[in-house]
Formats: sequence, C-alpha cells, structure tokens
Amino acid sequence: MTTQAPVLFGVGATKAGTSWLHGYLSEHPDCHFRAVKELHYFDMPGAVAQARQIARAEADLPLMASRLAGLSGAQADRMAQRIADLHDWLAFLRARKAGQAGDAAYLAYLGAGAEGRLVGDVTPSYAMLPEAVLQRMAGLGGASRVVYLMRDPVARLWSHVRMIARRAGGADYATACRRLLAQVVAAGSGAGAHDVYRRGDYRSALAKLARVVPGARLLVMFMEDLFSEAGVARLCAFLGLRPHPADLARRVHEGTPLAMAPAQRAAALALLRPQYDTVAQQFPALPEAWLRHTNGALA
Repeated sequence: MTTQAPVLFGVGATKAGTSWLHGYLSEHPDCHFRAVKELHYFDMPGAVAQARQIARAEADLPLMASRLAGLSGAQADRMAQRIADLHDWLAFLRARKAGQAGDAAYLAYLGAGAEGRLVGDVTPSYAMLPEAVLQRMAGLGGASRVVYLMRDPVARLWSHVRMIARRAGGADYATACRRLLAQVVAAGSGAGAHDVYRRGDYRSALAKLARVVPGARLLVMFMEDLFSEAGVARLCAFLGLRPHPADLARRVHEGTPLAMAPAQRAAALALLRPQYDTVAQQFPALPEAWLRHTNGALA
C-alpha cells in the first residue's frame, strides 16, 4: 500500500550538506525520517548492486549491535532505532532482490509510522540519475518535493577528495589527496569524467531537474545559505513544516583538514569554471564564499 505521507527526495550534491539536512529533518517534529540515510533505491536497480546492499547491511547489523552494548540513555535509544530501521530495510532489500517489492513497498518503508508527517530519502548520488528516473521519483508519493544542495565547487570537490583519501587509509594522507585530485583534473569534464567531478556536476543536475520536476516542488539551495536561520526558515516553508530550531554550528562528517596548494587550487578552478559560470547565470546572488574562492573570477 502506498503511503499518503508527503515525500522529500534529497538528491545531492555530495559533500554539500545532505547529512546535515537529513539530521535536521530527522529531529523535526513534523517529519518521520528513517535512520538509514542513503537508501540508493533508485540508483542500484540491478541484482549485483542489490546483493552488495544486502551484504553491507548484514555486515553492519552486528557491528551496530556491539556498539549498542556500550551505550546508554539517548545514545542507546538512537542506536536501537538505527538497528530497527536497518532490519526493516534489509527485509525490503531481500524482498526486492526476490522480485517481491517495488515502489509501493519502498514508500511503505518510508511511511511506516509517519502518520501524515513528511518522510524522505536523502541519497546524494540521485542527482546523477537519468531524467526518466528523476521524473519517476518526482511522481511518487503524491506530494513529493525535491531538494538539491550546492556548495562552492572547489570546496566541495576538495572535501570529496579528502573524504575518499581518508577512507582509503594509508600513511601519507596529503599525498593521497594530491594524487586523487590530479586524477580528477586529468579526467576532465567530458564523458570520462571522474566520479568525484560528476557528483558535483551542477550544470547537468540543474538542467535535468528543471526539465522533470515542477518548479513549485523543487528547491535548489546553496549549502552556505542553508546554515543560517533564514536558510532553515526557507527550507521549512518549502516543505510545509513549522519553524523548528536548528543547530547551525553542527557539522556532519567534516573531513580531516588539509589546505590546498596554490597549484592545486588553480587546477581545480580551471576544471570547475563552467560550473561557476552556469550557477552564476541562474543564481546571480552567489554566496560570498563562492565569490571569495574564485578571487573575483565571476565578476
């Protein structure tokens, strides 16, 4: 049975505040967000990808259970909820792989216990989906809404590079970052562009979203503006939520600090200049951070 709760799709961009967005909405009294943030329902349709999702969930559950044993109070309650939600999602994934679950079951998972409150799926990689899939998403749930967050392109790319380098491990973090950035720059912006670039390809995402999502149901925001009282108020108004306080100082998954060398910054700016130009044409009032990062290049 399809849920009647309104649905939010947070479609990106990667490293542009989507985890903060999910956290804020999860705590909002007018929302009912499951604890599993990135569901990847729409961008992992094949059996192999589904099997990987199942294996990952099966591996995560015992780890989460072991962590729960050392927690108490509110932390224990939150972990217990994460475990319960992941159990439910794993059941859905297994049914889906067996050909027994589709869009209706997906919406039912999101809406279980919602009682009319906003539900959602915040998966940044959705911005890279084909238009046909994005259009299908926009038609689900009746009152669906789509939010797309943008961050200064160089800052976003560098944050993404640092995240991947840190996850990869190794003794020389700075060298790993330098090598990965070089790979991203060398791959360029064409058909063979690196995944790090494509996950912040605002030009492509904005064009697709504008074509398939009705304007009244699409909110495009700068991450730099979201982290403000006015930004949160705008988000709540768009989603039909009552005003609710936000922890504007909180940063989620903030990467290990590492300054860019001047040559690295110049190479990244050269690669990303078309992104700056496209966004500036559509949004003339760019955040100060964007203008400052380009040293007036957009003036």
